Amino acid sequence: MNPKQVFFSVLLFGAAGLLLFMYLQVWIEEQPTGRIERKREQKGTSVTSGRIQEHITNQNSEVHMPEDLKKKRGNLLNLEAPARVLRKSNHSQGEDGAPQSSTDNSKETHQVAKSQAFQKPVEMNWPLVTRPLNKSSVQGNNKWKKADETQEKRRSFLQEFCKKYSGVNDPKSSLFHIVSRIYVEDKHRTLYCEVPKAGCSNWKRVLMVLNGLASSTYNISHDTVHYGKHLKTLDSFDLKGIDMRLKAYTKVVFVRDPMERLVSAFRDKFEHPNSYYHPVFGKAIIKKYRPNAGVEALNNGSGVKFKEFVNYLLDPHRPVGMDIHWERVSKLCHPCLINYDFIGKFETLEEDANYFLQLIGAPKDLKFPNFKDRHSSDERTSAQVVRQYLKDLTRAERQRLYDFYHLDYLMFNYTTLHL
Repeated sequence: MNPKQVFFSVLLFGAAGLLLFMYLQVWIEEQPTGRIERKREQKGTSVTSGRIQEHITNQNSEVHMPEDLKKKRGNLLNLEAPARVLRKSNHSQGEDGAPQSSTDNSKETHQVAKSQAFQKPVEMNWPLVTRPLNKSSVQGNNKWKKADETQEKRRSFLQEFCKKYSGVNDPKSSLFHIVSRIYVEDKHRTLYCEVPKAGCSNWKRVLMVLNGLASSTYNISHDTVHYGKHLKTLDSFDLKGIDMRLKAYTKVVFVRDPMERLVSAFRDKFEHPNSYYHPVFGKAIIKKYRPNAGVEALNNGSGVKFKEFVNYLLDPHRPVGMDIHWERVSKLCHPCLINYDFIGKFETLEEDANYFLQLIGAPKDLKFPNFKDRHSSDERTSAQVVRQYLKDLTRAERQRLYDFYHLDYLMFNYTTLHL
């Protein structure tokens, strides 16, 4: 090949290469631009949909609080920094939707609260206004005179406590979390806050009878009560439904001496076979708080000692989380926010419960059941039983245990007999 041919060959390949480079450059430049434009189009659609959804939410889910509630001062929370309450969108369950009931052994949160169906926060002012009890059904009946006097003293005591001590509840708690332990009985317009080991199983039986789900409290098994999901919790409603019920329904909570409740929970969950508490809590407690633990105990979690359980409870770095059976009432039911209309105590359970049933107009033949549906042969947890468990603790440990439950002691006027 002569030099001229070589020159023309190089020139031809060079021109072809230049054309190819120019084509690729144009193609490369066009591709990102097209993607960016498509993303912009998609983003524009998303923003528009978001604004529409926000507008719909604002139209349908606004909670209107009464003016006297907004002006109220001197309560538990600092009203200058109102609680931030999450708002549900229209994807959330309406008032008539099926509820998500919680079970005895789980820490279930309402499914909607877990989803992305929350929109902008709403400000709500606490505490709620206490409703005067309707006593028309018991007027002139001296049988309930003492119970009525006791009830008024308890309500007044709690209200004064909540006014005196501000800031003991977190104003940033979600409304749906605050009401998640409250069960709803629409027919008799009742809200019951569940406190485990304070008669809650029998209270759920009563609610089922009031709801027309059973004819007698004696025909309802323990598993049906706690796992049947027959009862609605307040967080299964939308904001409008929650707000209406909190304002209009009679709100009731039953409490118990904190140490008795704690020991009762320990005996129930750790001194009897349990397929949940032993492997979930027992194994973790034994592993961390029992030196030289045996292989069998580490494998099955059985045989937790009360002192080990207390060490777990008081540990700021617990190996496993809290449970509703030993959680404080102040965190389960938020008494200074909800302002309960009726405060019952386990120590006077039957009298208080039957008085309450009279107040709400329950059927005359419905009485609060007094049976123990699990471990019925065991002695009930009393002050004497509690002393037997606490004697294994040092005085410092007993003091720390009291400090852990001090709000429950103060709110409900319990005395510290066990220090």
